[in-house]
Amino acid sequence: MTRWFEDIVVDDAFPLGSHTFTAEEIIRFGTLYDPQYFHVDPEAARHSHFGGLVASGWHTVSVGHRKMVDALFAEEERLRALGQEPGVSGPSPGVNKMDFKAPVRPGDTVTYTLTVTGKRPSNSIPGWGLLFNTLDAVNQNGELVYHAELVGFSKLRDFRTPVRLRLLMALTRVPGLRKLLQPSR
Repeated sequence: MTRWFEDIVVDDAFPLGSHTFTAEEIIRFGTLYDPQYFHVDPEAARHSHFGGLVASGWHTVSVGHRKMVDALFAEEERLRALGQEPGVSGPSPGVNKMDFKAPVRPGDTVTYTLTVTGKRPSNSIPGWGLLFNTLDAVNQNGELVYHAELVGFSKLRDFRTPVRLRLLMALTRVPGLRKLLQPSR
């Protein structure tokens, strides 16, 4: 989220928008990144266990990720327009779970939602917090097609580096001190 860690409310859902998948787009993505026959060949796909052309799961993920990044930028712009300083979102340490629940077919309109399900200060990176999120995607019939559990970093607004840590950081900049403090071999 492009909000400060302190401002993020657990269980808040953020609508990310919708996308309609076309046969041409599915084939183009499949050809470039996941060239299995049920993503690139409509005729052969009719005889697959899917019964027709389907989008690659990675295509569904990529569209959702783009929607999420666009929403972050839009939130930053919204906050600036209100005269507020947006927070700083960081990288993701990973995806804990990813499920492709149902195939996405040509003509399906998929709607994505990000929900913050938990948060805590980082144990390893001072001044940052971890956000635990779900990203869900449903088709026009309300059927869940994709679910992921993601983790992301968010900067703490009011973090002040403890004196002890500032001192240690300063000491690492003293020429020769690092060499002096290293254990001898």
